[in-house]
Amino acid sequence: MFIIGIAGGSGSGKTTLVNSILERVPYDQISLLTQDSYYKDSSHLPIEQRRVLNFDHPDSIEWELMRGDIQKLKSGQEIDSPTYSYLTCTRQPETIRIKPNKILLIEGILILTQPELCDEMDMRIYLEVESDYRLSRIIERDMESRGRTAQEVIKRYYQTVRPMHEEFIKPSRERADMLVMGGGLNTKAADFISSAILGKLISVFSLRNRRTTQKTSGSLFQPAWKVCTRSRLLAMTYRQKWKQRRRVAYRPFRQWPFSPLSFR
Repeated sequence: MFIIGIAGGSGSGKTTLVNSILERVPYDQISLLTQDSYYKDSSHLPIEQRRVLNFDHPDSIEWELMRGDIQKLKSGQEIDSPTYSYLTCTRQPETIRIKPNKILLIEGILILTQPELCDEMDMRIYLEVESDYRLSRIIERDMESRGRTAQEVIKRYYQTVRPMHEEFIKPSRERADMLVMGGGLNTKAADFISSAILGKLISVFSLRNRRTTQKTSGSLFQPAWKVCTRSRLLAMTYRQKWKQRRRVAYRPFRQWPFSPLSFR
């Protein structure tokens, strides 16, 4: 299993980038795990206290549960991922069944703040977006899907979102292998990441076919043309014929069957 972590500040477009990748990669080869599903349950608190909770601090996440689920997926086990509601600020009784696949995407603002979680990832991506753009995106998202007014969103941004971004999220980009400028709207980055994922899937598929061929034939090494597709095999054949004709056309005089003097 190849694990890719996608992090960035709130409103940087992580969900947009994930959706772009999922549109380009076969859905049955990739799984998704979101950090938001692992927020600690606060159903024991009154609703007034829940609405002022700091969701941008690392202590708001059950990291041990999340890491345990990742390790289960790596070992080939299915998991029941928890779900969280921003409307009630509580964990829901429903769960989402996630199956292990060749590729696992992990998405969240704080996933790169945990060294133990970073060790589970093979590739770490951080979305770099200007704060003004992120704020406008946060206002639009929270008013639409989280039942907050514009004043509540702006107040929460300056009280918790921005300070936590400067203290925890922004420094975590030092652990990233790739910085995506412009965030989730960077289509070139989405194409590049998707191509890398597809290349990984093709290499795994080719290696599996090669191992299967070795087991059935009984030989340790197989010729390269046996693991090529039909189109590549034809291309190799035409290339070999072209090289052979070129060698004959440009053969030195001493290799010709006659001597140039015989034409006198």
